[in-house]
Amino acid sequence: MSSEQLQSIKRTKRNQLILILALIIGLSVWSALGTNFSLPALWGGFGDGASFLFVDLMPPDLSGLPDLIGPALDTIYMSFVAMFIGSIIAGGLSIFAAATTSPHPVLQVALRAFSAMFRNIPVIIWTILLVASFGLGNLVGTLSLLIVSIGMLVRCFAESLEEIDMGQVEALRAAGAGYWQVIGQAVLPQFLPSFIGWSLYNLEINVRASTIVGMVGGGGLGFAIQSGIKLFQYKDVSMAVILVLVIVLATEMLTNSIRRRII
Repeated sequence: MSSEQLQSIKRTKRNQLILILALIIGLSVWSALGTNFSLPALWGGFGDGASFLFVDLMPPDLSGLPDLIGPALDTIYMSFVAMFIGSIIAGGLSIFAAATTSPHPVLQVALRAFSAMFRNIPVIIWTILLVASFGLGNLVGTLSLLIVSIGMLVRCFAESLEEIDMGQVEALRAAGAGYWQVIGQAVLPQFLPSFIGWSLYNLEINVRASTIVGMVGGGGLGFAIQSGIKLFQYKDVSMAVILVLVIVLATEMLTNSIRRRII
């Protein structure tokens, strides 16, 4: 390749880089104008935000802690039930959604589409839809988390199944093993660590999401936070927010510890 050709390639790449940067800057400016975002407006609201954070919210009202224990337990219950049932359902469906274990491509595509629909609709939308059918409460929160958990875990489990060592699978097939014998003896032993790891990660996500679910009628601490905001009881709200933070951090520490010991 001649030096002129090299120079031409460098100029083309430089022009492409400039074009991409200009496009990103243009989209950022356009988006900022569309949302009325500006540094002066941000600075203007800083004082009110700091006053709300450090005067209205702080210090948290510790006397309200006993009343928040029940909602906190509801948050944990909803997250765990959604993780447990969601993992079992998703584990079964993922066998038919993975290219390495699905008995038919049509079934694989259909299940992938099914899980994508569940996963891509935000949990807050599921909660609003379910509130219309089941009313307010923990059941709605649990169902919302369960639906999104199934959508997420089917994809994660299926991708894990597609990464297993196919040598064992082919060896059993060559020996005349049936479909379920192959699944039980070659696939599941390799799949189990991923199953546990993704399920624990889903529990962490559910604990965080349960707060949002609760704020639109799904129960738990999110509902307590929303009720406190409506009644202008901001110090109770800050106590509930601290409790959410404690639960999230405790869940992360617990699941990380389990993952290190088991996987």
